Formats: sequence, structure tokens, C-alpha cells
Amino acid sequence: MNTEILGVIAMFTLTMLLAFPLGKYIARVYGGESKSGNRIFGPLEKLIFKVAGVNPNAEMTWQKHLQALITINLVWFLLGMVILMTQGSLPLNPDHNPSMSADLAFNTIISFMVNCNLQHYSGETGMSYLGQMWLMFLQFVSAGVGMAAAAVVFRAFRDKTTTQLGNFYKFFVKSCTRILLPMSIVVASILAFQGTPMTFEGKDAIVNFQGDKVEVSRGPAAAFIAIKHLGTNGGGFFGANGTHPLENPTYFSNMTEMIAQFIIPVAMVFAFGFFIKRRKLSWMIYGVMTVGFLALAVPNIIMEMNGNPMISSMGIDNALGAMEGKEARIGAAASGFWSIVTTVISTGSINAMQDSSMPLSGMNELLAMMINAFYGGVGVGILNFFVFIILAVFISGLMVGRTPEFLGKKIEAREMKIAMMIALLHPFLILVGTALTAAMPSEGAATLNNPGFHGFSEMLYEFTSASANNGSGFEGLGDNTPWWNISTGFVLILSRYLPIIGPVAIAGLLAEKRFIPESAGTLKTDTATFGLMVFAVIIIIAALAFFPSLALGPIAEYFSIK
Repeated sequence: MNTEILGVIAMFTLTMLLAFPLGKYIARVYGGESKSGNRIFGPLEKLIFKVAGVNPNAEMTWQKHLQALITINLVWFLLGMVILMTQGSLPLNPDHNPSMSADLAFNTIISFMVNCNLQHYSGETGMSYLGQMWLMFLQFVSAGVGMAAAAVVFRAFRDKTTTQLGNFYKFFVKSCTRILLPMSIVVASILAFQGTPMTFEGKDAIVNFQGDKVEVSRGPAAAFIAIKHLGTNGGGFFGANGTHPLENPTYFSNMTEMIAQFIIPVAMVFAFGFFIKRRKLSWMIYGVMTVGFLALAVPNIIMEMNGNPMISSMGIDNALGAMEGKEARIGAAASGFWSIVTTVISTGSINAMQDSSMPLSGMNELLAMMINAFYGGVGVGILNFFVFIILAVFISGLMVGRTPEFLGKKIEAREMKIAMMIALLHPFLILVGTALTAAMPSEGAATLNNPGFHGFSEMLYEFTSASANNGSGFEGLGDNTPWWNISTGFVLILSRYLPIIGPVAIAGLLAEKRFIPESAGTLKTDTATFGLMVFAVIIIIAALAFFPSLALGPIAEYFSIK
């Protein structure tokens, strides 16, 4: 057990140590200060801009940024629908997998386009290699879109008063070429050497220890798995995701994938401080996020290592921990740690079955997605946190009787209305979606393999995962039905684009305002005291709204087995 804990500490420590210099590099990329990057990646970027007919030096307002973002996503959606609904007749399909139905294709494309990867299909049997390649493309660009949106907000707070916030396409392409692509090559190479397949050949036949002939799926998995983690996408090349022995073959590959999914969300926090030259503010944000993360991760590790009391009551040795649904090569501690990392940062990949987590571990996984502000996905995580900063600034200003200000800009009614609507959108989508499904037995209860409290948790988890753009699931749920595909599809759309539009709009509106120099009466937003205020706002608004639903699901399940 001590060795397992050391492995978890090593993964966390390495991520934090690597995130700081990576954040500095990301800030240099968005600030146009990377001279060596211009020599290496400049020719490729120029080719992309030339083919696309884009002028990367044309400045954009925040409205133009959002227009470009929505337009390019619409194009990807239409192309993806065509590919998935006709993949059975297209090339690169050696295993002859069928085309998707319209509702499943809609859910799949939306899910990958919004960086969620809520897979209602199994990769080996539900997707051709061409389909997998298109989804891998979406994993790159969806991450790039989130990072580009964050870069717009960075730019808005660096310049004192402006309406020109850089070029969306420039931020987007640089995110892909200078950050995601080179890191993906490194991670994919490590995975290939660890045993993850990277081939376009079809299934292979092996003879197992029982003497039976078994067909084993292969494919260009190493490249897919690298960007699925680095882009906090999470969708598995294989149906079992990171529990599959070819997707996550060894403990070393597990560490690699863990660090890969964790590093960019943390680095974006430091990048913000470097970019706007307020490193102390980024340390405050990092501190709040890390305290929130550890408050969820440490209990999960302990609960999973302590095992299941119902198993112990049967006289079965629980020394290895709660190992139902877990991989022996990974262990209970690393599985418990992963379960929070993947839900806090919206990756949604797994190395153990979330559905088999202990009840309160499942509650923490739900809470991580319900809060959706501790690190979060690439780019969008810091945007979610920015909304809570605006709310905390406004509340603090009211408490001390001063006009709320953030980084030299007054927070007024318009910005507050946008921030409050975005903060309340998340619980609205989750709770309304779950309530509607629970009220329709033919769509809700009929798709559950687990009745009672855990069955309710499965429905709640599905909508929480969709709204948090996470993609993991309590997989006792039979979710490939028209209701689940369409309902979660619309939740995915609203929960992805509105929380991007809101912060970008707030940042753009603030950037247009007159800059107010700091004075003795200015509220300090880079202190531990203000960090506590932000943390309190997150708990009150994001966490407590879900307590009744958590009481009906994982909390009730906990007391039923205690």
C-alpha cells in the first residue's frame, strides 16, 4: 500500500513541477515571444492560414472571436455527421463496422466537438478507423478552441483599455501546432513503446491460455490516446477506455496518461499570471484550485484503499482495497486518484469502472464535475473559475461598501448578470435533465441495470458528465437510446458554448472600460483572504445546489451498506 501511495505522490508532484515551466511557455506562445517556435512551426502555420484564406494578423473584437468560434464548430459538426452516418461504406474500415444511426451520430459528434467524449458506443465495434481519425481530429481542435478562448480572456486583461483582442484563428492554430501537437508526439511515442498499438491493420487472432482462439482489436490507438488525455477529451479508442490492456498497458503508461491529462489545465493557471504579468494572482487561483482538488482526491484514495465493508462481511480479504472494477496492475490508490483527476479536469477517461466506486467516492466524482472549477478542462477550466472570481469580487465589494473592481475595471450590473446566468446554467441543466428522465420510466428506469439509490446516481451522473463536458459514466446505464442521445446532446451544446461565450463577453466588456489605477481602497484579489472568499462562493453556489440530489443518490447508498 505504501508503494501505491508513493506512486500517487509522484504523479501529482511531477505534474506540478512540469506545469510551471509549461505555463511560462504557453504565455510566450500567446504573447508572440517564442522566436524558436516561429522557426520550427511558422512554415506549417503559414500553410494552414494560406489554405484557409485567413489573415492571422487581423485584430478581432470579442464578438468577432465568438462568431469565428461558432462558425468553425458548425462546419466540423456537419462534416462529422456525414462521416459517421456513412462510415460503413467508406475506406479504412477493415473490421466492417456499421454506420451510425442519426441520433447516435448526433450525440457522438457533438460530444467530441465540445471536448466531452460522452461515448454511447464501443470503439472496437462502433467506429471505423476513418471515424476514429475524425474523432481524433476533433480532440485536437476542441482542445485548441478552449485554449484560444482562454487566450482571448488573457489578452483582455493584459491590455488596459482596448476593443482589439488578437485573432481567434491565430490563437487556435498556435494552440494546436505549438502546444498540443508536439506534446502528443511525445506521449504517443511513450505509449507505443509500452505496448499500445499504432497500426491501420484490422483485428489480430491470438490463442489464449485456455487454448481458445480470440480476435483482438487494434488500430491507430497510441496517437488517439495521447491527444485524448492532453486535450482533456477522455474518449477511449477501445470500449473499456483506460482499463483496456492495450490502451493503458503498464503502471508507467498509467503515470504517463495521468500527467498528460493533468498538466495543461494546471499550466494554464500559471500561463495567465505570466501573460498579464500578475504571477501572485495566478498563485492565488492555483491555491484555491489545489485545495479544492485535494479535498476531493485524498478521501477518494483512502476510501478505495480501505475496501468494501460488504465484501469484508462475507469473510473475503480486502487488503488490496475495493478492487471490484479495478485493474490489478494499477491498484486501488492510483484508481481512486485518477477518478478525481479525470472528473475535476473534465477528461472523463477511466482506469477503473467509476460505477464500482464506493458510494462516497462516487459522490466526490459527482461533486468534482458539479463544481467544475478546480483546474477544469484545457482553457475552459480557467474560464469557469473566472466566473466565480467575478461573483466573489462583486460580493466582496458589497460587503465593504466599495465599487467592485477586478484588475482595474469596474464590475457592473451587466457583467454580474452574465456571470450569474452562467453560474446557474450548470445546476439547471443537470437537475432538470435528471428530473425529466426520472419522471419518464420508459426512458429512465428502463435503461438502468441497478435499481434504487445507485440507479438514481447513474442518471444524475450522466447529465452531470454531459453538462461538465466530462464524458465518464456510471456504466450500469444503457445510454444508447434516442432519449439519452438527444437529451444529453443538447445539454452538451448549451453547457459548452454558453460558458465560453459568457466569460469572453465579460472580459471583452471589461476590456472596453477605462482602466482605474490601484489605490489604497482597491480590493486586493491576489491574497489568501480573497482566495478564501472565492472558495466560499464556489461551495455555496456550485456545491450546495446539488446537495438534495446527492442525498437521494450516493449518500443514501452509503447509509444502505454501512
